[in-house]
Amino acid sequence: MTDTSLSVDALFEPFDVKSLHLRNRFAMAPMTRMFSPDGVPTADVAEYYRRRAAGGVGLIITEGTYIPDPAAGPDTAVPRHYGEQSLAGWKAVVDAVHSEGGQIIPQLWHLGIGRGDKPQLNPEVESVGPSGLGLDGAPAGRALTGSDLEALRDAWVTAALNAKATGFDGIELHGAHGYLLDQFFWERTNLRSDRYGGSLEARVRFPAEVVAAIREAVGPDLAIVYRYSQWKSTDYNARIAATPDELARILAPLVEAGVDVLHPSTRRHWEAAFPELTGVDGELGLAGWTKKITGLPTITVGSVGLDKVFTTTFTGQGDSNVTRIDRLLEQHADGEFDLVAVGRALLADPEWVRKLREGRSDEHIPYRQEHQKTLT
Repeated sequence: MTDTSLSVDALFEPFDVKSLHLRNRFAMAPMTRMFSPDGVPTADVAEYYRRRAAGGVGLIITEGTYIPDPAAGPDTAVPRHYGEQSLAGWKAVVDAVHSEGGQIIPQLWHLGIGRGDKPQLNPEVESVGPSGLGLDGAPAGRALTGSDLEALRDAWVTAALNAKATGFDGIELHGAHGYLLDQFFWERTNLRSDRYGGSLEARVRFPAEVVAAIREAVGPDLAIVYRYSQWKSTDYNARIAATPDELARILAPLVEAGVDVLHPSTRRHWEAAFPELTGVDGELGLAGWTKKITGLPTITVGSVGLDKVFTTTFTGQGDSNVTRIDRLLEQHADGEFDLVAVGRALLADPEWVRKLREGRSDEHIPYRQEHQKTLT
């Protein structure tokens, strides 16, 4: 017997969209690990992902991997999605995941101003953002010029083409948590006076152009996943959309540009996206609203299977115990999401999905901070 009062069977039904043909509804959430020296995924990284695929995960979403822009990120141990050695490392990862019957997509990442002013990688290069403003609103780095934006679109396209050539089953664009694409969305970091700033529609324009450029380059069949969030890494109460109508105005251009799956990132999957609304609408999570607004498949995420949110990991109180997934099953039964991304629970227990399927949830391993410090 499982530890849930509702059947998990529906989460083990296959799922298909474009190039993705998944054996179940479980994804591994993208989690930065920084175990790739000089940006090259090692054999240990390939084994790390292989174990999760062997444990039953249908879709691996990799940790963030830098696109080929010198200001993409600050850390030399974060994997890159360019360069012969890095791509060869990713090819080994892809082959390892495929050998276990899983599918895998890379999360393509540019931190923008979040890169900071003391980067280890390319320290001579200044960090960039829509308006040269940090998430706190203070001046930081420099504002992107028109030619910068053209080069960045090309960099995203190159990374996507690299992924396709390497054998990945699709791609995910990281447009959440206050990173570069999200900095365009947010009115506090985007004060531009050109066609990429001002109204909500204008602030969405550059991310939508990135999607459209990738779609044109990779063709109609490769699945494009887009991750977005309300919250920022420095402000958990931030919102890019105060109402469902505003959310629709943000998502519509992305869908029109060619996004196939939306991945709204939340810290707690069960929380209401717009709790100020009344009735059923006031109970709907962000994945549910995303699906209701766009009609696209959605991925839910946020403390799945654990009793504490991930942010406690970075405050010295990172341990989380196993908890039931009844609410998750209710949300799926209500049609709020199509896929569920599991994060820290899979760091602790590579066989989390298999154990759930086999009714062995009592064997799930609690998450401890030590799990973040090793690649197993």
